[in-house]
Amino acid sequence: MHVFDANPLIVKELKARGVVVRHDSYNHSYPHCWRCAEPLVYRAISSWFVQVTAFRDRMVELNQQIRWVPEHIKEGSFGKWLANARDWSISRNRFWGSPIPVWRSDNPEYPRIDVYGSIADLQRDFGVEVTDLHRPYVDDLVRPNPDDPTGLSSMRRVPEVLDCWFESGSMPFAQVHYPFENAEWFESHYPGDFIVEYIGQTRGWFYTLHVLATALFDRPSFNTCVSHGIVLGDDGQKMSKSLNNYPDPMMVFDNYGSDAMRWYLLSSPILRGTDLMVTEEGIRDTVRQVILPIWNSWYFLSLYANAAKTSGTFRTDSTDVLDRYILAKTHDLLATLTTTLDEYDLFAACGAVRSFLDALTNWYVRRSRDRFWAGEQDAIDTLHTVLALLCRALAPLLPLTTEAVYRALTGERSVHLTDWPDAAAVPSDAELVVSMDLARDVCSSTLRLRKAHQRRVRQPLSSLQVAVAGAGRLEAFAELIADEVNVKSVQLADDVASVASYDLQVVPAALGPRLGGQVQQVIKAVKTGDWQRTDDGVVAGGVPLLDGEYALKMVVQGGGASTPLSNGAGVVVLDTALTPELEAEGVTRDLVRLVQQARREAGLQVSDRIALAGRARESVRRQVAAFQHLLTDATLATSLAWGAGEPNADLDGEPIHIAVVASTPETDTVAG
Repeated sequence: MHVFDANPLIVKELKARGVVVRHDSYNHSYPHCWRCAEPLVYRAISSWFVQVTAFRDRMVELNQQIRWVPEHIKEGSFGKWLANARDWSISRNRFWGSPIPVWRSDNPEYPRIDVYGSIADLQRDFGVEVTDLHRPYVDDLVRPNPDDPTGLSSMRRVPEVLDCWFESGSMPFAQVHYPFENAEWFESHYPGDFIVEYIGQTRGWFYTLHVLATALFDRPSFNTCVSHGIVLGDDGQKMSKSLNNYPDPMMVFDNYGSDAMRWYLLSSPILRGTDLMVTEEGIRDTVRQVILPIWNSWYFLSLYANAAKTSGTFRTDSTDVLDRYILAKTHDLLATLTTTLDEYDLFAACGAVRSFLDALTNWYVRRSRDRFWAGEQDAIDTLHTVLALLCRALAPLLPLTTEAVYRALTGERSVHLTDWPDAAAVPSDAELVVSMDLARDVCSSTLRLRKAHQRRVRQPLSSLQVAVAGAGRLEAFAELIADEVNVKSVQLADDVASVASYDLQVVPAALGPRLGGQVQQVIKAVKTGDWQRTDDGVVAGGVPLLDGEYALKMVVQGGGASTPLSNGAGVVVLDTALTPELEAEGVTRDLVRLVQQARREAGLQVSDRIALAGRARESVRRQVAAFQHLLTDATLATSLAWGAGEPNADLDGEPIHIAVVASTPETDTVAG
């Protein structure tokens, strides 16, 4: 009878005998087959073992020679598993599998055990040609027991097969049929440089590789091991084919490309040993944050290079400050990628790439548009150089995207046939990078302020104050900052206290458990202003406060909107007041955007001159008239005419009609 069916009958029988003291049910987790989901049945059987305890200490010693990623695995889950290793049961009672090469006497009165290590040994003892080592053929090898003088007992193979993990642990030498063949190759390729599997293999493949390498060769089986977390399905459970709890891979490849899936996994915290829930949204974000910025940068370069009837070349000697900056950032990226990839820290490598792409697309390319529009060769060559180096560095991470961009960019056969880029081939400039990154921080903080106070970026504002230690570093970028955040002037100050002060607020509930009676002393000190900021945090009344026990609120002196910089070392103050003149310029800049959109919809090239016609309210015309040069210069318009036409656009709530047509020196007609 099946054991689970027998349980209630056994209980009934015991009760009938009157021997049951107590009968209760306990709900607890129970192992189930991960394939068929049926509960497992435990029964005691005899087994063959490897005496791991005999060389356990040596396994612990050899583990010190392995580089683990993440590092805590060495002394953590793997190291502790080794230190407490037990003898390994290597036999399984089933038909399929590698037969254990042990023959035993079938008569215990004449015990004998033979263990075979080669086909030649089998053929020598059994006197037949051995062509198949699998069941049932190997079980047909039977011979008389040499230790039985009666000649009645026989040597028969034991019925068990090897645990499949024994075979997995044998992979490094078994794959090349060592020691029977390829001895020279094996000795020069063992231990393996690198293996990767999920963290559960600390008790599986990683472990069996290490056991056999220690027992057979007295050395590790691998030099570096990346142990990643568990891949979860979109329902939070371990990803499983049987549960089908993951996006269809072919759908993902068709919609987003295989590079998106590859990057999504490589850049995730799963490579720091944590679990990862795979979602289509996460893969889609990869396309938006990584792949599209690379592709759009290449498209941008090709568009303007073609318009300028030129092509980019590899150059790193531009004197333009933006070119020098992005080249220096490229140098830093290559150095970082070389280090992080050498250390198998793919998570950190991908993080560095994302940060660089933000600097490339949201700063360098955007701030250099006018230079590309003018066909400036330094800008074209610099972007060409940066993209070529970027493709070579990202080829292992985004193999298909970089291949397409690199071949189109350089005309070479393949990015995967190039050498790893040397950071030393690109000039570095640490001071420029730090200063420009500070300028970017100022701009991003200011743009957040604009959004919070509902001041669109195309609307000019009068002034911006920046207070940060070493503000002189920003003097060279004041004009650039003003243009980026669209303000008329930028004032710099070294002393943050000249612009803002901090208000300290303590959290008594957090202070109480640690400070006890000192809480009132701290509160009194805060009220009287007896507190100071230090490199480690805050000291109030002589008592250091810890994170979570206080909050610092910035208080800006005077008017204006303010926010601290992202690093907390400074503050920006934005004058958000609007004058009629500022509003008029804002309307004109909004009109520029609408005209540029009309250009694209008309299929015009970026270098095409246009004739521009429009219809708008008189109030809008007056506003635009004061800044007409801004409109015509930005849109390459040779003329501007106001006339009739049905509204086809919306200018901040105002209906407006726009018409553009390609213009030549000979004709200046306008098509409505």
